[in-house]
Amino acid sequence: MSGDGDARGLEAAASAAAEAARELREAAAALVATRAAEEDALRRRAVALDADVRRLQGSLHALDSSTIDKVEEELERARVAITDSDVASFLPSKRNGKFLKTFLGPVNVRVARKEDKLKIKDEYNNYRDRTAYKFLLFPSILLLLRWWIWDGCLPALAVQIYQAWLLYLYTSFALRENVLIANGSDIRPWWIYHHYLAMLMALISLTWEIKGQPDCSSKQRGVQLFLRWAIMQGIAMHLQNRYQRQRLRTRIALGKAKRMDVVAGETAGVEGQLLLLYPVLFILQGFEAYVGVLLLQTALHGLASQWQVVVCGILLVVMAVGNFVNTMETLLLKLRFKAKMKRAKNRQDRPHQN
Repeated sequence: MSGDGDARGLEAAASAAAEAARELREAAAALVATRAAEEDALRRRAVALDADVRRLQGSLHALDSSTIDKVEEELERARVAITDSDVASFLPSKRNGKFLKTFLGPVNVRVARKEDKLKIKDEYNNYRDRTAYKFLLFPSILLLLRWWIWDGCLPALAVQIYQAWLLYLYTSFALRENVLIANGSDIRPWWIYHHYLAMLMALISLTWEIKGQPDCSSKQRGVQLFLRWAIMQGIAMHLQNRYQRQRLRTRIALGKAKRMDVVAGETAGVEGQLLLLYPVLFILQGFEAYVGVLLLQTALHGLASQWQVVVCGILLVVMAVGNFVNTMETLLLKLRFKAKMKRAKNRQDRPHQN
């Protein structure tokens, strides 16, 4: 009899569990349906408001100069409030670019939670900081060992290991920045293209024959200049990371930048800091172009017969010109912004003067 009672009790418990599972499934389905309806309503509101802000920003030219700055600032704050909050998750997602599709396939890299997006951005900034130290350290070690141990002649293996690291570095930069763009970060297109060109140059340089003795110093002149340029690049990266992050925090606090924005490639900073940063950037760009021209001259004069020398020289010149143009655009943008702020201040002072 006890066995029959246990069987009936087990059957009743199983039936109750099945009924509870059915009720839970229905409750979960109802919750999902309700949440989907609410999300769909929020999505329509977000898309409509984003379109309104964009339309109003496109109509600013119709305003007179006395009100355009104030209206423009209000619309910019509205745009940041939309794109730099959880509202952004309801906007249409950006498609992965060809670069991400090539390396990752048709994978959605967009993160839903804002906290996770900020973690991606913070990790990218930390990666830039670590890379700046390595960018400064690796070529310095190679040049020091060239004199102390290698008798003025760089071994091919050491140079190729460094070039392989550059290929990994620029590829990782491009991947991380494409993921950031998919998650709402504003990064100037040129800096993405710059990393593509740097990847190509690093890949080509891996096949570059590093010649040794005799006359090693003359044969490796291009390599030595490139390593010196890399040291200057590391110094510039340190300055950019230090100065620009401070400025970016200020812009985020004022509502003029999104929390997902990064300092990559930007040349923003406070006025005193830019007195140091801009000269370093212009010197770096000039030296980059000089190294590229030197490589081309080396090939034209018959000192190097490799096609890699010509291509690397052209790429360096193109990157130097692109960096210079982008830096000048940023500088002109800052000057226009300062002029706009000065006009706004003068308009505020006029009522007090009257």
